[in-house]
Amino acid sequence: MKDYDFILKFDLPENGADPEQYVDSLYEAGCDDASVGIGQNGRIALSFIRQSASAYDAISSAIIDVKKAIPGVKLIEATPDLVVLTDIAVILGFSCQNMRKIVG
Repeated sequence: MKDYDFILKFDLPENGADPEQYVDSLYEAGCDDASVGIGQNGRIALSFIRQSASAYDAISSAIIDVKKAIPGVKLIEATPDLVVLTDIAVILGFSCQNMRKIVG
């Protein structure tokens, strides 16, 4: 197992929602290995250091944990580029073409 350091940024399901209301549910959903950034209403950022067999597994498990804590949340950015666009499309259940439209 290796440690992977990455940041995930999300749009919250309610426009202008206070991200602080989700901090406890994120911890309970398995994001206890992340620092939570709540500086902007309607968005939330998580800086993870997650142990996993691969970058793909680390990021995909983190996204799943966040989605458990905040149903309807939308991933808007993942940094650094530990996975390629195709990997992110698979994680989110999108086609590669749809993923290109989202990020393009």
